[in-house]
Formats: sequence, structure tokens, C-alpha cells
Amino acid sequence: MPQSNATFQPAVFILTGLRGLGGARLWLGPLFSLMYITTMVGNFIVLYLVKNERSLQEPQYFFLSMLAGADIMLSVSTLLSVLKVFILGLCEIAFNDCLSQLFFIHTFSSMGSGILLAMAFDRYMAISHPLQYTSILTDSCITKMGLIALMRGVALMIPLPILLKRLPFCKGQTLSYSYCIHPDVMKLACGQVKINILYGMVLVICSFGFDFLFIVISYVMIFQAVLNIASREGQMKALNTCFSHIFIVLIYYGPHLAVTVMHRITHRSSPLTLAVLGNIYLFMPPMLNPIVYSLKTKQIREALRKSLKIQRK
Repeated sequence: MPQSNATFQPAVFILTGLRGLGGARLWLGPLFSLMYITTMVGNFIVLYLVKNERSLQEPQYFFLSMLAGADIMLSVSTLLSVLKVFILGLCEIAFNDCLSQLFFIHTFSSMGSGILLAMAFDRYMAISHPLQYTSILTDSCITKMGLIALMRGVALMIPLPILLKRLPFCKGQTLSYSYCIHPDVMKLACGQVKINILYGMVLVICSFGFDFLFIVISYVMIFQAVLNIASREGQMKALNTCFSHIFIVLIYYGPHLAVTVMHRITHRSSPLTLAVLGNIYLFMPPMLNPIVYSLKTKQIREALRKSLKIQRK
């Protein structure tokens, strides 16, 4: 009598840390804890400042607060499993919990990518069409762009757990990371995984690929507009408003592209390199976003100083 697919689904998957680093838990546990604390505190401070400081009630900072919200939710999606692995040494995650986690990780990663694209459009409008900037990027328009980024992420990622749920698993239970993502779970499946592979490629192209392409196009137009500014001082002032966003785009898409490529050529990839890049891709951008914007943006620094003075009084 034929067995159902459910028979072949493992009760749990085994999460791993950074394989190849002996005694890594002794220092990785405190390191990841510090990173999570920094991420949460930094992004909540951004949300607080944008909400309460009138000087930050502008489209650029509304988008930044949306990015902070997406980063918080992305970090929450990985928090429990990562700390269980590196602090408690508990490496098991239930099959359905793993599918739920990968849905949220990919959804909020896609949302973050969409907001980075919206921020590129914001910089283009501010530099190329300053007179129409606030009339086009109204509160309603900004809210709709944020909702579209979220709904796109949800719509694109809903099929992932469904496509994995239908598969039998026969290639072990050990994953490459301390959290679940679609390519890593898929490689343990047997049977017809072509649909998963094709859909995974469609996801990368339709969300991250298109987003990055349009960000590049936005900056080509931004640089053209900057060259039309008469004074050198004006050019540098315009470019200075873009440096934080450019840095975050590079730190976001660079490791993401590397992880995507390495999962396609996994037989040639070092497990340690794959794990390190995967952790950089998920943990570094949410932690660095508020730090970079605070260091590079005068208005945020002044709002933070003002808020700290009020708190001391």
C-alpha cells in the first residue's frame, strides 16, 4: 500500500550554527544577542523619532521608519531559533514551524527590498523634481507604497510553504543555518522539485531582481540630475543625501546575491562560507540601517540629541 507524502516529512529539522568553527557557541551566542539588541534598540529609536519629531515628518523619514519596521519583523522571525541554537544548544525545529519561519523571513526580506526601491524613488524625486516632491509623495501615496511592498511580499511568498509541504524528504534533516529559508529546505527534498526551483527563480527575479534593477535606473537618473546642478557645493549636497541609501543597498543586495548564487552551485560551495554569507545577509542590514542613517543624517542626529535632553529633564 503506497505511503502518503506525510510519511516522508520529518517531524523536525536540525538547525546548525557556523559549522567548521570549533567552540563557536562560546562567542557567537553573546555576539548574536548583542546584534539583536542593537537591531531592536536602533530600529525602535528610528520609529520613535520619526513619530514624535516634527523635523522628521518628511517622506524620506517615513520610508526609513517603514524599513525599520520591516527590519524589526525580519529579526523577530529569526530570533527564537537563532538564540536557541547559539545560547541553549537546542537545534531542532518542527517541520511546520520551519515552513512558517521561512515564509516570514522571505516576506519581510521582500518587503525591505520594496521599501529600498521606494527610497530610491524618493531620492530621485527630491533631487530631480524638488518643487513637486511633497505634492507627489503625499502621506497617502507613501502609505500605499508601503502596503504594496508588504502585500507583494505576502502574495509572492505564500506558495513557498505550500510547494514544500507537498514534497517528500529523503536527503536528511540537517539545514545549513540556524533558521529556515526556502532553498535550504528544498535541497533536502526528493521527488519533483523543478516547480520549487523555477518558482524560486521567479521570486528572485520578480522581487529582488526587478527592485535592484529599478534602483540602479533611479540612480542613473539621479546622477544625471546632479550633473545639471550648477555649483559643486550643490552637487555634493544632493549626493550626500543618497550615500546612506547607497551603502544600505550594497550591504543588502551583495550578500543576498551571493547566497542565491551559492545555493544554485551548492556542490562547489564551502558550508562555512555559505553560512557566514547567510548570516550577514539576514543580520547585518537590519542592524546597520539605523546606525548608518543616524551617523550620516544631520536631522536624525539632532532629533536624537533633542529627545535625549528632554528625557534627562
